[in-house]
Amino acid sequence: MQIQHSATAMKVIPDAGNGSVQEVVLQAHQELRQLLQQRAEVMRRIGTIKQTIAGLANLFGDQVLSDELLELVDRKTSGRQPGFTKACRQVLMNANRALTARDVCDRLLEISPSMLARHKDPMASVTTVLNRLVAYGEARAVTIESGRRAWQWMADPETAKIENMQ
Repeated sequence: MQIQHSATAMKVIPDAGNGSVQEVVLQAHQELRQLLQQRAEVMRRIGTIKQTIAGLANLFGDQVLSDELLELVDRKTSGRQPGFTKACRQVLMNANRALTARDVCDRLLEISPSMLARHKDPMASVTTVLNRLVAYGEARAVTIESGRRAWQWMADPETAKIENMQ
């Protein structure tokens, strides 16, 4: 038997004489972790760029953006309702502070009451989406002064490092 070590667990693997299989699995595991990290970094960067473009549009008006760019930054009114995750993402991106799930629900209610009406338990749905955004590396969960959990939009990794140093 061989003992395989990993950063999070140790597992006993029966030795079937297939050391090369174990090596392939280990390499695939390492590559998967690397790709997931890269995806999180790309998602954070996309969010930062969208936030920058949205800020410029807020300052100078949507007319400075092409139709394609309006669509890419979720500002074009296409007649169809944007996805729930996309709406939660926008609320978090446009906030100037960490938001609780209740805060996000309240803002979604202002923007699109019908979107929340489609959910049996809007708070649970919002919390699920916010936690998913954390898993994507787009947001982070924080504890606010009241001791409650809140979520904050993550800027790109360099900005996050600077924020954590202050």
